[in-house]
Amino acid sequence: MEYTDKSRVLGDALTQWASETPDNIALRDGEVTIDWTTYDRHVTQVANGLAAMGLKKGDRVAYLGKNGYRAAELALACARAGMVLVPVIWRLAPAEIEYILKDCQAAALFVEPLFAKQAFDGPRVTMDGSFDAWRDMQSADPVTTPVETGDVFLMLYTSGTTGMPKGVMLTHRNATVLRPIVQETGLGWFTSEPGDALIHAMPFGHIAGVGSVVGAANAGQHLIIHTEFDPGLIIRDIQRHNAKQAFLVPAALAMMLDHPDAKDADFSNLQGMGYGASPIPLDLLQRGVERLQCDFAQMYGMTETFGTVVCLRPEDHGPGKEKVMRSAGQALPSVSLRILDEEGNVLPPGQIGEVAINSPTNMAGYWNKPEETARVLSADNWLRTGDAGIMDEDGYLYIQDRIKDMIISGGENVYPAEVESAIYGHPDIADVAVIGVPDDKWGEAVKAVVVRRPGASLEADGVISYAREKIAGFKCPKSVDFIDALPRNPSGKILRRELRAPYWEGRERQVN
Repeated sequence: MEYTDKSRVLGDALTQWASETPDNIALRDGEVTIDWTTYDRHVTQVANGLAAMGLKKGDRVAYLGKNGYRAAELALACARAGMVLVPVIWRLAPAEIEYILKDCQAAALFVEPLFAKQAFDGPRVTMDGSFDAWRDMQSADPVTTPVETGDVFLMLYTSGTTGMPKGVMLTHRNATVLRPIVQETGLGWFTSEPGDALIHAMPFGHIAGVGSVVGAANAGQHLIIHTEFDPGLIIRDIQRHNAKQAFLVPAALAMMLDHPDAKDADFSNLQGMGYGASPIPLDLLQRGVERLQCDFAQMYGMTETFGTVVCLRPEDHGPGKEKVMRSAGQALPSVSLRILDEEGNVLPPGQIGEVAINSPTNMAGYWNKPEETARVLSADNWLRTGDAGIMDEDGYLYIQDRIKDMIISGGENVYPAEVESAIYGHPDIADVAVIGVPDDKWGEAVKAVVVRRPGASLEADGVISYAREKIAGFKCPKSVDFIDALPRNPSGKILRRELRAPYWEGRERQVN
C-alpha cells in the first residue's frame, strides 16, 4: 500500500501549536511551565543565538546534561536553525564523552554545571540561569535559514556495547513522517491528541528520551519533564498532572510497580503505557497490565529507525493473548519486515534469522562511516538490525536476542532473552541476566546472573529447577551467580559484556 509523505520540518510544528494552542502548556519542568507561545519564541531566540555564535547550517551542537526544559529548547532551536543536535549520555566516562565530541566535530558544547569540567576545545554555554539570560538577549526575529525535511537535525551515538560508538544521523523526515500515516490508518492509541500530557523520564541521550521531546513538539503534547527516572515522582505526576501517556523500559516499569506508593496510587488518568528498548518478561507485563488498567503497547525499534517501527497493539494484551504478548508486535503502516539468513536471503515464517527493516524512518547513515553504513543499510533502504528474530504467518515479530549475544552450547543456539523470560517469573527473583561462559565439554554453558528480591534466600538449585519447568533442558542454566544489581546502560539494556568479561579473561576469543 502506498502512503502519502506528509513529513515536515520540526520548526513548522512549533509554529502550528503556537498558533492553534498558544496558551496550552508545552513544557513542565518542576515548577517551571512554558506555554506554546513562549516555547516558540524561546526556540527562535536560541536559534538566533547559535547563529550569533558563528555557527552555520549543518554544524553539530553537543549537549551534555540531564533532561530539562533548556535541553528541549536547544533541541528544537537546532532543528529550526538547520543545525544538528548531538545529545551525549551523561553517564559515560569523560574519555568516552571526549571521543564523541571530537568524532562529531562539535562546533559548540552546551553543558550542565555538574559536567562543566568536561574537556572541550571550543565555545561552551552553561545550562543554568546564564543560559536563560543568554537566550533572552537574542533576537526574536524569524529564522530565515532554509531547512528541508531531508536535513539531518539529530545525531545520536549508539551505546557502543562493542567497539566505538557510531553517530546515527536522523532527519526531520525521520522524526515526522510516521505520525500522519498512523493517524490516517486509524491507530488512535499510537498517536495522542494535542494537549495530552506525556511523562518524559528516559535519558535525553537515548532515542526514547530525546524522541519524547521531538514527538511532543510534533504532536502538540504537554511534556512533563523528569530530570531522570524516579519511580515515586512518576507515580506522583501521573496523578497530579493528569498524565495520559508514559514510556518506560521494562526495568523502570518493574521499579515503578514495586514502589511503595504504587500500592494505593490512582492510575485512572493514565491511558497508555509504552514499553520497549529491552526484552520484557511475560510475568512483568501481565502484572503491569493488571495494575495500571490502561492500554499497553510494546514499542520495538532502534536508534537507526528513529525508535518505534513495530508495535504490539493494546488489544494484543490480556488473558488469552499470552502467545502474542511474547512478541514485539506487527510492523506499523509504511514499514516492512524481513527475516534474513547469513547470506541475506529472505527466510519463510517460523525460521529464525536477522531482522531487517524497511521504513521511511530509517537513518540517513552513520556519521563519517560510509562502510559501516553500507554494511547495515542497503541501497533500497533495508536496514539490518543485528537482532535475531522469527516472524509468524500473521506478521508478528518475535525477537530472540541480539545475534552477537547468542550462546552456542553443544551445537544448539540459546538466546539469553528467552531464558531470562523463563526465570524472571520466580517470586524470589528481582532481576536476571543470562550469559555464555566457557565449558570444555559443550563449548559454552548457560549461566544465570540473578538479583534476589529483598529478604529472599533463593539458591542456585531453585533457579535451575524453576527454569526446567518452562524451557528445554539444554537452554537451562548450568550455573547461577548472585549479585546485588545488574550493570545496564542508560537505555536499560543489560551490559552482558561486563558480566561475561571475568569468565573469558585471558582467552583469545570470546566464544569457545
